[in-house]
Amino acid sequence: VQLQASGGGLVQAGGYLKLSCAASARTFSSYVVGWFRQAPGKERDFVAASRWRGGPTNYAEFVKGRFTISRDIVKNTVYLQMNNLKPEDTAVYYCAVREGSWLYTDQTQYIYWGQGALVTVSS
Repeated sequence: VQLQASGGGLVQAGGYLKLSCAASARTFSSYVVGWFRQAPGKERDFVAASRWRGGPTNYAEFVKGRFTISRDIVKNTVYLQMNNLKPEDTAVYYCAVREGSWLYTDQTQYIYWGQGALVTVSS
């Protein structure tokens, strides 16, 4: 499984970005996708998780109401829409997947990882 994360960039506080996580061609009918982020000098934190093909989602408290997971099944791509961005959202964002249906928040439960997308929010 190969994941390609993209969509990072520089944005002002209050702005928005949409990250993409494109997966190599295969059947993801029973996969879970997680989004994580790592700010400079900090550990990697859970951001959100969902089943690749849709259904329940799980968001970290600090992004609830601002970030949303969506997907394009045809393109085999999952998105993380990030609205009302804050300087503290500055981090490298990663997508990761694993088989199953449980929406793990523990990064060690995920098997395949994308390379990360840098998001910088200026104040």
